Amino acid sequence: MEESDKMKKEKMRRIPMIELFQYNWEVREEWFDWCEEVPHEELVKKRTGGMESILHNLFHVINCEQLWINHMRGEPVIETDMKSITVLEEVKEFSRITKPVTMAFLESYATSGEDRILEVKSSRTGEIRSFSYDKVILHIITHEIHHIGQVSVWSREVGLKPVSSDLIIRDYF
Repeated sequence: MEESDKMKKEKMRRIPMIELFQYNWEVREEWFDWCEEVPHEELVKKRTGGMESILHNLFHVINCEQLWINHMRGEPVIETDMKSITVLEEVKEFSRITKPVTMAFLESYATSGEDRILEVKSSRTGEIRSFSYDKVILHIITHEIHHIGQVSVWSREVGLKPVSSDLIIRDYF
């Protein structure tokens, strides 16, 4: 039985989402390498904006990823107090744990053809909000890009060249 045109279009639209996650993960790994060359004091130094430090910004994007993916999977969110994250290796390990779960979810979602809706209760207002899975996935992607931009600015404050996040020179599409 042949797929409907709608399902084919849906699959075509979702496939680049996986590639954008792979792009973010590659850039993230390069930032981890960058961090290995920076004094620990600079990684945890309080800065203006974002999560107020390079280390916590990197943790935050991974935490956001696992939070939203686990919500869409119907699985418990991993609760971690960001203040307890004090060394780069903890952030790298959290990334190593999170990426395969995210990839498995994305692969199954990309081929499902379903147009699913996630309902979440706001921790601040108690209001129930509804989001399409596609919108949540795009949020995760752009959220990381936003915070990596902040880390790029901070890298210049440290006096170092930031990791290039130029999508056009990377081989994804």
